[in-house]
Amino acid sequence: MKRVRATKVIATLLAAVFPLAGALADDVTLKASHQFPGGKGDVRDEMVQMIARDVAAAKVGLEIKVFPGSSLVKAQEQWKAMQSGQIDMTSFPLDYASGFHPQFGATLMPGLVKSHAHAERINKSPFMNDIRAIIEKAGVKVLADAWLAGAFGGKDKCIRTPADAAGLKVRSAGATFAQMWAGAGASIVSIPSNEVYNALQQGVAQGTDTSTGSFVSFRLYEQLKCVTAPGDNALWFMYEPVLISKRSWDKLNDAQKAALTAASQKAEAFFSAESQKLDDKMVDTFKKNNTEVVTMTDAEADAWRAVAQKTSYKVFAEKVPGGKELIDKALSVK
Repeated sequence: MKRVRATKVIATLLAAVFPLAGALADDVTLKASHQFPGGKGDVRDEMVQMIARDVAAAKVGLEIKVFPGSSLVKAQEQWKAMQSGQIDMTSFPLDYASGFHPQFGATLMPGLVKSHAHAERINKSPFMNDIRAIIEKAGVKVLADAWLAGAFGGKDKCIRTPADAAGLKVRSAGATFAQMWAGAGASIVSIPSNEVYNALQQGVAQGTDTSTGSFVSFRLYEQLKCVTAPGDNALWFMYEPVLISKRSWDKLNDAQKAALTAASQKAEAFFSAESQKLDDKMVDTFKKNNTEVVTMTDAEADAWRAVAQKTSYKVFAEKVPGGKELIDKALSVK
């Protein structure tokens, strides 16, 4: 009888412990890495932080630890870090992975996306369906879409026309813009956006293109004499989504996936509204810091597009598998 009672007690204890053990086994911590300044108002960092907060509030046994400012992984190494399991999530300029998947270069193509409203339409197009299919095939999943407008900055003068770029050392965000700059007679400096400040300070670069958000969050107004804002003739738009490795996604249970999806959709809506304000914030910030702000005329923007057609578009169509079809699909979005 004593043995029976003891067995029942042990069984009761195990029944109490194992459900708890099962719940603990479902607890997951994800590492989210990105290159942008943390806690300084950068909307890309805030987007990831918002997802982390909302997932924690859902109480589904999922925690996201955010590592901003390239504190865990260097900017251009995050794509491979996701695939290797070093990190789980990132807010990532997709063109940085175009060395692995050259089709991604279309997400930073001069003049391809014309405005924030146009970017919203692009997101729902066959062009982006093709891009997402390549992302998925590479073992990565898009959690939230994000497009940022960008600008040109000159250390010693304004850059309005291709002639203004001749002879300059220019930092370019990606290969397609680099080809356009080179076509205008510039030499190219290849570094990520978080290294541009030092490059300008040390004279390694005399000009740059990057997102309007990065112009502010990396304090480039301290190094530039003039910035060419997007205005009505935006040439520069870059796709910088929040991504998760499919390996990490597959670890999550249904409740965790649902919470992460809901949080990501909320963050995407937040980003869409905020990204349109970044252009105005850049203009205001640069003016307050006594940096000249200009915009391109229609003729000046057309001159850049003509250079891009002969360089960036031509190379992409000829060298990238399916490149011409991708460009045609994007250009068909009005």
